[in-house]
Amino acid sequence: MRRAVWSTAALVAVALALGATPVAASPTDAVRDSQYWLDDYGIRDAWAVTRGAGVTIAVIDTGVGSPPELDGVVIGGTDLSGRGSADGRTPVGSDSEHGTLVASLAAGRGTGADAGVIGSAPEASVLAISIGFDTGDSDAQIADAVRWAVDNGADVINMSLTRNTLDWPTSWDEAFTYAADHDVVVLAAAGNRGSGTTEVGAPATMPGVLTVAGVDRDGATSERASAQGVTIGVSAPSESLVGVMPDGTHVRWNGTSGATPIVAGVVALVMAAHPELDAANVINRVTATARDAGETGADVSYGFGLLDAAAAVSAEVPEVDANPMGDLAEWIRVNRPHDAEGDMLEAGPAPVDEPSARRTFDPIGVLVPSPMMLSQVGAPLLGLLLVVFVIGGTITGAVLAVREASRRR
Repeated sequence: MRRAVWSTAALVAVALALGATPVAASPTDAVRDSQYWLDDYGIRDAWAVTRGAGVTIAVIDTGVGSPPELDGVVIGGTDLSGRGSADGRTPVGSDSEHGTLVASLAAGRGTGADAGVIGSAPEASVLAISIGFDTGDSDAQIADAVRWAVDNGADVINMSLTRNTLDWPTSWDEAFTYAADHDVVVLAAAGNRGSGTTEVGAPATMPGVLTVAGVDRDGATSERASAQGVTIGVSAPSESLVGVMPDGTHVRWNGTSGATPIVAGVVALVMAAHPELDAANVINRVTATARDAGETGADVSYGFGLLDAAAAVSAEVPEVDANPMGDLAEWIRVNRPHDAEGDMLEAGPAPVDEPSARRTFDPIGVLVPSPMMLSQVGAPLLGLLLVVFVIGGTITGAVLAVREASRRR
């Protein structure tokens, strides 16, 4: 199997490639004032109903640092890279800041009532899972990370990463199905055209995953910070974002890496407001209440439309029987090969031994070929008999001609 080409940089993790700039706090707090999406996408209105208490978001990324905004937020974690700390709190890799930036937009609690970076779900908790994107078997790490997250209480899994391929390894079939079976909502970033991701890649191509595309400050699809694809579910801001670094400094950054945790936090709000819903209906509330954009209906740029957190939490939305993002188990059944002796097939009935049929005595066929015997011999014998007949006739004719000539003499 080919080695996955993983990239957090491809999602413009720290956005240095797209021009990240420091943001300094001020008495009026420029950091909080820069979070335009809180009002533009109904998040602050949704807080009147819930702030996400009791919901846990797993951040599968480069590890989550310890800036002030994340004090008390991270309740557990693990390292699967072999390079971080056991609790997932040591950032790893060349884009080590990425996981901290992501976590801050999902569940940051700010540095005061109106200061610092605050996430979409500021009372949700985080599980920090560090992955080695540039070392080791990333595919295996992802599969293990998803299972670990489910087993350790995750309600939501945020994956601001891309495999940069449409397909995914079979190990993910089991891991992501495991998450679906436990009603865990998985979100994935669509990726960014500005950094070379021209098409949505796994895990954003997987059925059942809520894929997040990015838009600019005006709500138009981002030419730099969002890829396009048929699996996109919803769109959220991916430009001029503000996040917090592991050392507590703030930067502006771009990319669907940031749009995804904004939506993950809103998913946590929906779960907190509607604890009776399964994963399919949680996702459906987010997609069904999205504000249509671009072409009418779902499209490859915006998915079902622009995120509307207030509507997702409070609107009347009929329940559904199926995940609007698809059914991974059904996809596996149709598209993956199955062993003939596997669980997908049942053995047929055992063979039944029958006594050999008695041969019917054919008195005519004892002496001469009967029609029954000839039918069994077939065309080859008939052909041979025809040749013998022709040769015999020729010889007989010759003999008679010789006799007639001798008689005349």
